[in-house]
Order: sequence, then structure tokens, then C-alpha cells
Amino acid sequence: MRLPISAHTSRPWRIHEVAPDFEVESVWALRTPGGAEEFPRLVSQLASDNWPDGAPYIVRFLWELRWRLGAWFGWDRAGSGVGSRVRSLRHRLPVDLRDAPQGPEYDPFVSVYQLENEWAAELANRTVHTVIHLAWVPDGSGGYQGQMTSLVKPNGMYGRGYMTAIKPFRYLIVYPVLVRRIEREWRATVPRNP
Repeated sequence: MRLPISAHTSRPWRIHEVAPDFEVESVWALRTPGGAEEFPRLVSQLASDNWPDGAPYIVRFLWELRWRLGAWFGWDRAGSGVGSRVRSLRHRLPVDLRDAPQGPEYDPFVSVYQLENEWAAELANRTVHTVIHLAWVPDGSGGYQGQMTSLVKPNGMYGRGYMTAIKPFRYLIVYPVLVRRIEREWRATVPRNP
């Protein structure tokens, strides 16, 4: 379920101080009920997923189309990513976050940091520098659930045009399928009581 932007901005996440110049693009609730200590399992599950393998054909088609267009237009060329076109957000981390675990890799994203209730990973190309922020939020009934936020920093007018062009596909197809997949996999791996 898509949430208002305030579902992310109203919480004291550390990503606010690390990426204040990024726009919150979208926020999604993840029906992944669990206890306070289960956030690392959610991060691990997402990072180990072979997205978009197994997704509906339309999602796999859009994913492949994006990478083919990226190759044709040079969006993903060497020198366009994190550490080349843009510095990694790890360079912005306050001292206490530099000492925190970096978290798992989530190809093609690079982990920035992982805490007990939030994880951030980044990706950059010639169109955008983006962050996926995964968080563990109280669900109102004594438990917790995941929340996924996409933060973006488009690269000039070209980047803004690109983000505008793909927005309907992300909101109507890609993100809803990804959210359902995360939820389905979470339910499938919930530890069972004997």
C-alpha cells in the first residue's frame, strides 16, 4: 500500500541528515508483521532476492527494456555510478554511522548503512542518484512492519524528464509487484511455532 510522503518525513530516520537534498519519491507499507528484533531478517530477505526473476512478464519486460535503453543511451556507462559521477553517501555519514554496519549488497545498489530499524542503499547512473530506504515501524498493535521509501536526486533536466516518464510504470506496475513479492516471501519464511 502506498503511503503519504509524511509517513517517511515525520519519523526521525538518520537518512534525513545523510541525504537532505534528495526528494522522497514514494513510500510503501510492507505487510511484514514481526517483533522488534526481526528487521535484519527483512533486510536480508530483500538483499538476497533475485528481482525481477519470477515477477510477472510485464515487470520483467519493463526491467529488461530499462537496461537496454540504458545501454543504448549510455545511462549506465562506467563512470556514471556511485564513486564516479557522484560520491557515495557514505562520505556524508556522521561519525557514529561510519562505525555502524554497512549492510548487505543489493545488486545493483550499494549499501550505505544498516541500523536496528533502518537500512539505506544507493544507486547512481547518468539520470539519477537514488536511495532505497527500508525501515521497521511500529504497526500500532505492539508489533512492527516494514516501510520502503524511494528517495531520488535527478541529474538535471534530463534526469527529471526520465523520472517523470517512468513514474506511471513504477507506481502502477513495478512497485506494487515488488511490495506484494516482499510480503509474500515474508509470510513464507515466518518461523512456525511447534
